[in-house]
Amino acid sequence: MSLFRLRLGRRIGGVATVGALVCAAVTAAGPAAAATPTVLYASPSGTGSTCSLSAPCSLDGAKSKVESLTPGMAADIDVYLRGGTYRLSQAFTLGAADSGQNGNKVAWIGYPGEVPVLSGATQVTGFSVFDSSKNIYRAAVPAGTQSRQLFVNGVRAQRARGPLNPSGFTLSGSSFTTSDPSYASFTNASSVEVVTNSQWKQMRCPLASITVPSGGGSSLNVDPTCFANNNTAVPNRGFPFNGAGLPTLNSVSYLENAYQLLNAPGEFYLDSAAGLLYYEPRSGENLSAADVELPTQQTLLNVSGTPGHLAPVNDTDPAISYSGSGWGYSTGRGFGDLLNDAHATTVNGDSMSYTFTGTGIDVLSETNSDEGGIDVYVDGAKVQSVTAATSSRLAQQVIASVSGLTKGQHTVKLVKTSGSYLVIDGLTVVPDAVTPAHDIAFQGLTFDYTTWTLPSTAGYIDNQAGVLWDTGSGHAPIRIPAAVQVHRGSKIAFTGDEIAHTGGTGIDLADGTQNSTITGSFVHDNSGGGVSVGEVDDYYLTDTSRMTTGDTVSENWIDHVGQDYSDAVGIWAGYTRNLTISHNDIGHTPYSGMSLGWGWGYASPCSMQSAQGLGNCAHGTIYAGGNQILNNHVHDVMGVLNDGGPIYTNGGQGNGDGSTTSVLAGNLVEVGNHTNNRLYQDEGSSYWNTHDNVTRTGGGDWIGMWTPTIHDITIHDNYSDTTSELNRGTNITFNQATIVSGGAWPSAAQSIIAAAGPDAAYRPMTGRVDDDDTAISYTGSGWTANGTRGFGDYNDNVHATTGNGDTAALTFTGTGVSVIGEKNSDQGQVEVFLDGTSQGLFDTGSATRQAQVTIWSTSGLSAGSHTVQFVKRSGTWATLDAFDVTGTYNDNAPSIAYNGSPWLDSTNRGLGDYGDDVHATANNGDSATVTFTGTGISFLTETNSDEGTIAVSLDGASRGSVNAFSASRQSQQTLYSVSNLAPGRHTLSLAKAGGSWLVVDRFDVH
Repeated sequence: MSLFRLRLGRRIGGVATVGALVCAAVTAAGPAAAATPTVLYASPSGTGSTCSLSAPCSLDGAKSKVESLTPGMAADIDVYLRGGTYRLSQAFTLGAADSGQNGNKVAWIGYPGEVPVLSGATQVTGFSVFDSSKNIYRAAVPAGTQSRQLFVNGVRAQRARGPLNPSGFTLSGSSFTTSDPSYASFTNASSVEVVTNSQWKQMRCPLASITVPSGGGSSLNVDPTCFANNNTAVPNRGFPFNGAGLPTLNSVSYLENAYQLLNAPGEFYLDSAAGLLYYEPRSGENLSAADVELPTQQTLLNVSGTPGHLAPVNDTDPAISYSGSGWGYSTGRGFGDLLNDAHATTVNGDSMSYTFTGTGIDVLSETNSDEGGIDVYVDGAKVQSVTAATSSRLAQQVIASVSGLTKGQHTVKLVKTSGSYLVIDGLTVVPDAVTPAHDIAFQGLTFDYTTWTLPSTAGYIDNQAGVLWDTGSGHAPIRIPAAVQVHRGSKIAFTGDEIAHTGGTGIDLADGTQNSTITGSFVHDNSGGGVSVGEVDDYYLTDTSRMTTGDTVSENWIDHVGQDYSDAVGIWAGYTRNLTISHNDIGHTPYSGMSLGWGWGYASPCSMQSAQGLGNCAHGTIYAGGNQILNNHVHDVMGVLNDGGPIYTNGGQGNGDGSTTSVLAGNLVEVGNHTNNRLYQDEGSSYWNTHDNVTRTGGGDWIGMWTPTIHDITIHDNYSDTTSELNRGTNITFNQATIVSGGAWPSAAQSIIAAAGPDAAYRPMTGRVDDDDTAISYTGSGWTANGTRGFGDYNDNVHATTGNGDTAALTFTGTGVSVIGEKNSDQGQVEVFLDGTSQGLFDTGSATRQAQVTIWSTSGLSAGSHTVQFVKRSGTWATLDAFDVTGTYNDNAPSIAYNGSPWLDSTNRGLGDYGDDVHATANNGDSATVTFTGTGISFLTETNSDEGTIAVSLDGASRGSVNAFSASRQSQQTLYSVSNLAPGRHTLSLAKAGGSWLVVDRFDVH
């Protein structure tokens, strides 16, 4: 028996806390103490061979050290990345050799209080004035540099772009013609792109040339291959790949990427061949001091197991050998075959052989009542006898699967033994054993600045939701690549990371990644989507080891995705099993907020396809099911495109036995803009339990199911502010939502609203509360909400009402508040109340529109709970954009991260602390970190004779130190304060550097 003594009688700031000496006995049979992790360090300039704190390694050096330690791992390995920018010339790649072993993990962790940034950008300097009349500056970059993005002081610049929906263009053949002759003067015509946003798609094509027609004007001649893919020969592979080929690129939404279009602050043009970058700075930007980042890398982190992406080869592959007299070939059958064709024989003894290199293979065929027995041989030895007989036709079924072979060359042979037909549709080779990269964690890291250049040459050949057609591979489906890419992972964890400023998608769990998590992370400002999970072409899988299953995306903040590719969504999932998407905040998207599922009506029975009016039945099985969409807040979506929704589902879920039914519950969706359905259960959606959701403010039907292939969905106990719904599905158990008017939500709905989005521990402290924040309560019948207005609103969205007496109210804890709105000629007076007392009437009328106007403000309130109300009194409209709050947060706020040894939490001290409590530590190096949204923050605490220096960092940069020493105790003193930060998310860290104690009492965010 061992004795361990724990002293709890430490004193915080000179006042005893609990005081006692506690002894605990732990027997040999008791729980074993966790093994001490091995700790390594990395820094941007690290060159050490030992990866110590004094001699940190580079990323690659740390990776090599991890690989040397993983065999026989007896404890976790923690690699701390010191703050600074790691400029990558290629993706940082981890694989199975870098994985945790023996139940332990390898964790790559941001050093407390510091911000390590993995960057794919080149910093550009040396700008000089190029055209003073247009305020255009120019800098040299290496000739041949390719990029489609630029960021100045962390703010995305716009590729030089013409006006939206320009008039005067006519489509003539593959050219857009206009009487305007100015386009003929454009330089580098083959770099210019024409963009069409139409319905649910964005389409882009580079030009081949710009010429002058015989009658004058300009002819913008689209690259012919790209034009065919986007107009005359749009890929339309049908179920399970897509639902329709339309719409097409037949109009001009805008032109992009010509020097001659560079005519607005914040726009840039990169002349790659000449190696010249042109930029027109925004007001206040000083290019001699600005941080100008030109992304050049596509991927920053690549975590990959084996095998990689798997896709079937078609039955027409020349390496397939068909032997015997009965073989025939059919194309255009319309039964859901891979590439709409198949080989078949009626003669017993006929065979198919295929020689491949790998460890396994799947053989795809249809199954049907007229098919029968098959013998399967590998390398001349019979290994299976299978049957393809089923009661009805199913396309693309795995009729034979062989795995566990020694990697090398093998030959699979199928021999027909009975039945009327043997059909061969395709084969999927598994080149390597399924060996995931596994047990790797990433915590507190920032992934910044990527680009994706494929659209510059091939165009953007859209299918839907960031899933495209590969023009170089027979129109196979591909997806926008991600800055953080996981292929074939298991137990890969991302926690508290930031993925931002990307030229593609933010983060992708791909190719059968399992039991992996994305938690408490901030994914924003992405050209493509935010988070992606799963694939669109592995629907047929029966091997569970290759399925995407068991993943979780929760407690994340995802916004401003689709910055370049407006069909992208906040969270996208393809074929997945047991995926949980919960407690996320998704906002400010050009298309759907969330899209889960694929395949349209492929998994729906032929009777339902027929009822939809489809001709032949393309029907097969998929492995998706058991997915959960829970307690998310999805808002201000569908800002650009149409035919989507805040939450959108597609294709089948489950197999109908009730064991894999998917759940859509507890979500709050609002501000739908161009939404036709707030909860959009689109073609083929099936086996959902949709309940206890709240839908409000804007956008068509509260739920939509438009066609018979949507089936077996139970809908109950939902809440909405509209009766409008669409139910044309099959076997739908439909209960109308509880309809609420005037914002009088019943308590059950209020509970759903309060619980939607990230939990308190994952909510940043906030100084600005946007108009669609769940904390704001709107009452009255006149409220509407709109985003993507382009008028300079905060986050480009507002709430507005036409109803006199309509109210918006916010209860907050703090010392000040401002009401932010709009002034315009159609607005009148609003009344503001604070804690139930009128503060007067305020005129919001103006001859011209003014955005983000402070209508009323107060400060110096007692630090406590207050309620502000905004009430319309006159005029046609009253507009609310945001509330600015000086919010007060106690030391026990769940969003404060206390790092290091266990901090002491002392309550009821009676010394004048805010909330009569503090947190404290006696260990140098321990830190407290807060993430906040706003423009400033203040740190208030006690000072005393036993306290000392505190190191301060803001957004990873040192802000020096402050001193908490004083001759006698003084409570709630402001030790550090900062203002005039760029609006947005920031991180403040306080680390103990001297004295006996570091004490944390409160933070004020503004």
